Amino acid sequence: MTGKGNNGFSEAGLRRLREVLTGHVESGRIPGLVALVSRGEETHVEAIGTMRHDGGAPMRRDTIFRMASTTKPVAVAAAMVLLDECRLRLDDPIGRWLPELADRQVLKRPDGPLDDTVPARRPITVRDLLTSTFGLGLDMTAMGSPMMGALFERGVYGQEWLLPEPEPDEWMRRLGTLPLMYQPGERWQYNISNDVLGVLVARVAGQSFESFLRERIFGPLGMKDTGFHVPADKIDRLPPLYAPDPQTGEFIVEDEAEGGHHSKPPAFPSGGGGLDSTVDDYHAYFRMLLNHGMHGTERILSRPAVELMTTNRLTPEQTTALQAWARSVVHLSHGQGQTGGWGFGMTVRTYRGDYAPIGQFGWDGGAGTTTYADPENQLVGILLTQTGMSTPDSARAIHDFWTTLYQAIDD
Repeated sequence: MTGKGNNGFSEAGLRRLREVLTGHVESGRIPGLVALVSRGEETHVEAIGTMRHDGGAPMRRDTIFRMASTTKPVAVAAAMVLLDECRLRLDDPIGRWLPELADRQVLKRPDGPLDDTVPARRPITVRDLLTSTFGLGLDMTAMGSPMMGALFERGVYGQEWLLPEPEPDEWMRRLGTLPLMYQPGERWQYNISNDVLGVLVARVAGQSFESFLRERIFGPLGMKDTGFHVPADKIDRLPPLYAPDPQTGEFIVEDEAEGGHHSKPPAFPSGGGGLDSTVDDYHAYFRMLLNHGMHGTERILSRPAVELMTTNRLTPEQTTALQAWARSVVHLSHGQGQTGGWGFGMTVRTYRGDYAPIGQFGWDGGAGTTTYADPENQLVGILLTQTGMSTPDSARAIHDFWTTLYQAIDD
């Protein structure tokens, strides 16, 4: 991961970045945002707009956001610690710790009835979970299928929040009543593997997923505002989450701060989408990845662990299927996810499809968040909003953020 240099950004480029982001806020479609851009030793933060759509407190550098699916690249680090310590191995069958997922049946057709199955050809492995290829996933294009219906009907995932509802053991029991959609290791699928990984980490470590993350990742990195809920003494730093009406654009509160979904510890700490955090906390994490697992003089993850996480781990066939799926939902994702490959818990760019180079890694979140690192340019970019992707507005701001940021690189 060698960079081209640490020349930072041009002043004109940073001015333009602020103008573009300010334009999105002044459009009235995004109440506020916080952006952090970092290259080498140079870091810039912009806090623009307000916490609520009707004014009030301004956005601040330490505003806490619901990270949604940008949880994935951070939460996966817990499993990497266990791999580094030889408490897990990539090709270990997971049934030893997760008996609920041993001896699986697999649907003959992914959209077929739940009782039309064949035995799995092999057990699910740790590698399958890390690469999101263990055989189950959320697919918003297949919501009418028996499997997608069952995931919600059986309370594996909530209808309002695409997060696990019951506590981990009960969640695993419910998940274990379902067959797989694909054979283990056959096909990349979204999200569920990240939540299974959290349960696996907790059972292997003998402590809660959150306490392990706090002890081994958040604490050492100084991520003091990151967790699966926002405590009462910080709740004033959490804005409401808006889901604008797709027809009218009216701001509808999906989750209030005080008394809301993130104001108390969840029954299930979701590695797929449950974290709350700030731009500085996420910067510390992604800068650690760019530094090959080092934070200052302290090693958080081994260099090989970081390389595994941040390079494409899919086979050519799996990569092709992922790219085809991403293209098929581009109208639903507002252009997100057009990156090519997948490492462990995050996407990895395998082709040049926009302004970002091959090798950039990270992910986006449905709550209007994006966070990526770029080894070639030694760049970290983070944009956090409180506006969900029920409309394209936050996605457009994210696209414009990256387009403008890459023009600001001064070599």
